[in-house]
Amino acid sequence: MPNPDSVSSWTRADVLPEIDLPNTEALVNAGRHRAETVRVGPSAFLEHHGLSSEVEFKQQCMRDDIVMLHAQIGYRDLEKSRRAFHDIHEQVTARGGRMDRYGICLDWSMGYHRDDRKGRPTGTGLILDTPEDFQRLCAEAPVAAHFGDFVLGMPAALDNTEAALLAGSTSVGNMGQYFTFRLPHWDDDIRITEATVTALALCAAQPVPILIHSNLDDGFAAQFADLSCALGAVLLERHIVEDGLGCRMGHCYGHTFSDPLSRWAFQRALAQLGNAPGTMIYGNTTPYGPYGSENYAALASYLGVDIAAQRVLATGHAVNPIPITEASRIPDIDEVVDVHLFAARLMESTQSMTSLYHMEVIDSVADILIKGARTFFDRTMAGLAERGIDTDDAVEMLLTIKRLGARHMEALYGPGAPDASKPAGRLPIVESPVIGEINALAAQVLNNTDDIADSIRAANLSVCVATTDVHEYGKNLIDQVLRKLGVTVVDGGVSTDPDTLAALAHSANVDAIAISTYNGVALRFLAGLQREIATGERQIPVFIGGKLNQIPDDSNSSLPLDVSADLADMGALPCPDVETLIIALGALSKNSA
Repeated sequence: MPNPDSVSSWTRADVLPEIDLPNTEALVNAGRHRAETVRVGPSAFLEHHGLSSEVEFKQQCMRDDIVMLHAQIGYRDLEKSRRAFHDIHEQVTARGGRMDRYGICLDWSMGYHRDDRKGRPTGTGLILDTPEDFQRLCAEAPVAAHFGDFVLGMPAALDNTEAALLAGSTSVGNMGQYFTFRLPHWDDDIRITEATVTALALCAAQPVPILIHSNLDDGFAAQFADLSCALGAVLLERHIVEDGLGCRMGHCYGHTFSDPLSRWAFQRALAQLGNAPGTMIYGNTTPYGPYGSENYAALASYLGVDIAAQRVLATGHAVNPIPITEASRIPDIDEVVDVHLFAARLMESTQSMTSLYHMEVIDSVADILIKGARTFFDRTMAGLAERGIDTDDAVEMLLTIKRLGARHMEALYGPGAPDASKPAGRLPIVESPVIGEINALAAQVLNNTDDIADSIRAANLSVCVATTDVHEYGKNLIDQVLRKLGVTVVDGGVSTDPDTLAALAHSANVDAIAISTYNGVALRFLAGLQREIATGERQIPVFIGGKLNQIPDDSNSSLPLDVSADLADMGALPCPDVETLIIALGALSKNSA
């Protein structure tokens, strides 16, 4: 775990060894030059409402006490995505619901330059090959198109931002991904930074406000143990993007906020920092399990809090009902419609409950978050300046924060007192809800597998744990469970490549590899990993869990299929839950005895 004393001696040369960095002013000028010919185009949403931007629409809704609704859309097939755009809006509004904005689930391969995508791994999201495809999508319904993922923070940031603007989208992201996402076999963060800064300057130079979206749960903010540091990350991003580059930011959170108190308090704290309008509050997906009827309880729990928070203090965030099938697969069109009709009825039935809420406890937590956030921001700015980082230079700030990473930053500059027993080396002043949730899940797994714990502890096993993408939730849970079972955990990294993972596993002489995957690449990743393992002197068992789905190459459907049987045929053990992994390690420990 990071220790403030062990990381405090870093120098500028440690994180910015380059003699010549890209010139921020030149990148800004390039973006402004592109804005002379690239302007926000027409869209069904802007024309229907007679507005110039989504910011203007959000401001109207805030004044009128309207709670906005957001849905995630993006099937691999463009025509199905277009049909979803039209049908979801039509069916929901016909029955009295609202549909204000769509988040476009682009495939991660969209992050590569168009000419560089051939042969690259793909996930399960939408692939738009031309700017005209962006425009065709946005013309289908009078709903704001939010291009939130795999645009900013990617090698193709400028091209994708241009296409989104021309299609009439005035909400572009995701700045959070700049700090944490890594495309397979792409490590040139200089080029990513150049493309992102130029794209931000293009947005800033538009004649209408473009909302620069950042999902904190996708960024390094989600990796903090202290929730006040996540709020402090908002201040850091705003310093770079708003103060430095002249854009307007809207922050999103919610994926991992399962605690109602911290979820509402975070919304209040954002409001007091003046961060409005926000983009959306993402649905809390981590409590969803395999049983649909039980998932409705989790849906109502977070959605009710988000609706109430907007009614008490509007921040312009749209609320996001997540279909109850999300934990196991991509929801189909009718399931998105159903969950939004559920949201509409929930909003009706809770309309008169506003007077029941007592805000004293919520505001007390919000006050603590704000104080901690400002402490983290001030310490970070001072610490970077002391080491020669130009804190007014966007390129230097972006690269420094990205390369330092959340854990080192929290250890260095977090507001909590040093505490070597804590994950970040500091005592959180408000513990991240992710930490509490993972602790509870780890305890449950250990209780469920207590009968084989002693044999695993006695075997002195070592396991290399990695993810195929940026989602660390599963990896962090596995890390904690294995360490409590006395297993040596070798960090295989996040968004790792198969060759890198195999080489590390061989060099560390581990007993097994455990992989967490999410974005529909399980088969391709395992095939590459098995090839690389075979080049070594011994075979290594592979356990793989997460979303074990993929769109078959010969499929005419845009929905992924479960590939657990295929993974097993390839020699891996599919793990639908952590207990399956632990049972397998129990068998491995008996074989090694």
